[in-house]
Formats: sequence, structure tokens, C-alpha cells
Amino acid sequence: MVLALAAGALVLSGCTANEAFFFDLPDPATAEGPIIKNLWDGSWIAAWAVGIVTWGLMLWAAFAYRRRKANDVPEQTKYNIPLEVMYTVVPLIMILGLFFFTARDQTALLTVENDQDQTVNVVGFRWSWAFNYLDEDVYAVGSPDVLPVLVLPVDEKVKFELTSPDVIHSFWVPDWLFKMDVIPGKVNTFEITPNKLGTFVGRCAELCGTDHARMLFTVKIVSREEFDAYIEGLRAVGQTGMLESERVSYEGERPSERIVL
Repeated sequence: MVLALAAGALVLSGCTANEAFFFDLPDPATAEGPIIKNLWDGSWIAAWAVGIVTWGLMLWAAFAYRRRKANDVPEQTKYNIPLEVMYTVVPLIMILGLFFFTARDQTALLTVENDQDQTVNVVGFRWSWAFNYLDEDVYAVGSPDVLPVLVLPVDEKVKFELTSPDVIHSFWVPDWLFKMDVIPGKVNTFEITPNKLGTFVGRCAELCGTDHARMLFTVKIVSREEFDAYIEGLRAVGQTGMLESERVSYEGERPSERIVL
């Protein structure tokens, strides 16, 4: 009966099995994304296994030891050493297992090998983003009114250097299944390889102040030829050099007045 109700709810909701049971993530748009997705799915499998066993034991105890007569009292036990050892050791093994897989995958994701094809300095500022293409010596910058665009070539590893002149922001592209904080006075770095052509949404994932919700940007993953043409377009309009963090802090000014180069 319970299974039938669950199946009916799943069908009526229009959710897939992954969405219903694993709160499914977007399909990864980077070469590193499957690492995160596998960790996510594995964690949910472990969680469901624990839940099913726990619910099963609760139901078994409720039915097996229910009162059958008015004066029935179940057998009373002061302690049970094997049972106490089990519910101490089993959770410990589970926690250590989750820690191992998390630490392993985190190390793989955060290791910077410095063998990138592109290097981009991302500047998060109140209330938008600037992108310095360090190898090409050009930049793109936006405002809350004009969203910035981060253009990258497909299948090429990119090293990101994250900086901020004001408060903590968080650089997040949901389809990459990855985000990292942008902290004043500190350069956070990571490497990622976009492997799907297309346009993706980016945003700030840290509540950074009044206009936090407007800190949006667009990511476009294109062919190498299109990327080269985009870089030449930035150069043609004079957006050359590096836009330093200190020159994009415009708190208190109107959005249209913040981009002073």
C-alpha cells in the first residue's frame, strides 16, 4: 500500500526517479562535474539505505512488541552489549566512509596543476563581475543593468583566480556543479574544463548585500574560433589590459556610474 501511494505520488508529480529520490543535479557541463554528481548520488544512496533500515526496525519493533493484552509488559532489559556496540560502530564506519569519499573528491577538484589552456581572473564586486583574460590581456566587465558575459573555449582547461575589492561573494555556475567564495585580500583558485557548448547562467551564491540578487552573469562556451573572435572584439573596443580589483568598488553610486575605467 505504501509503495503504491509513493509510486502514485511520483507519477502525479511528474518527477523522474532521480529527481524524487536523489534531488537530481543538472547534467554536468564540465569534465570535473561527474565527480561531484557521483558523490551526491552516492550520499543519497547511503542516506536512503540508512532510512530504510531505520524505518524497518521502527515498524518491526512497533508490531513485534505491541501490547497484545491489557496487562502485557514487554521483557525489560537493562543493557545489551552487542546492540550498543553495533549502534556505536556502524554510524562511525558510515561517517568515516562519507569523510573518505568527500576528502578524496575534494582533493581531486581543488588540486591546481597549472597546466591550463586559459587563465581568467574573476573580480566580484558590488554589484557585478569583471573577467580579466590574463593570457590575452583583455577584459570584460558588467553592471547590474548590463550583465557581464564570460566566454570560454570548449574542451580547454581554465584556471580561475577569484578576487574581490569589497565583501565576500561566491562565484557559482549551477551547471558546472561547482562554486567557490570570492574573498577580499585572498586569491582563491580552481581549474575546470567546460566540455559542453552552450549558454549557462552564473550568479553570486553568497548574500553579499543590498543588490546581491542582481549579481548575475552569463557563461558562453564556444568553439576556439568563436573565442578568438570574441577576444579580438574586446581588443577592438579598447578593453585591453587588466581591470584591477581596486578599480571596481562602486558602493553608493548608481549602477550606470560604477564602471569607471
